[in-house]
Amino acid sequence: MKIGVISDTHGFLDPHVQQIFAGVDHILHAGDVGDAFIAFELEQIAPVTVVLGNTDLGLTFKLTEVVELGARKFLVQHIVHPPAPDDKLKSRLVRERPDVVVFGHTHKRFAETLGGILFFNPGYSGKPKPGTERSLAIFHCKEKEIRHEFIPL
Repeated sequence: MKIGVISDTHGFLDPHVQQIFAGVDHILHAGDVGDAFIAFELEQIAPVTVVLGNTDLGLTFKLTEVVELGARKFLVQHIVHPPAPDDKLKSRLVRERPDVVVFGHTHKRFAETLGGILFFNPGYSGKPKPGTERSLAIFHCKEKEIRHEFIPL
């Protein structure tokens, strides 16, 4: 199973996303969507799970979503501090027991396993800005492993 992972589009869906995500089975968007139409455009590629970001005023997505894909459980939330999750998230992690936590907000790529959970940020994918690296990612889920691939935009 292949899962596309994107965050921080801020109202701009790069024209390369459709080609990069072609053939994925599902897409996870970790917030700061910027425009509900982005979710609609992504749904033309594959089913999508989207969460609210701190700049998503007026949008009706949830703050946190949990989805099972490829025999793995993914928790998606925009703001996460992996070394020290807040109490609400800690409680949710104990209750849900996800394999992967997908987040955004920092605009920086991140992939680290802490306490048996992969914390993953695909990076920033909004409009190009000087000095800002842009990326998204794909999870390649096999029976016994999840391999991530960062893809620059």
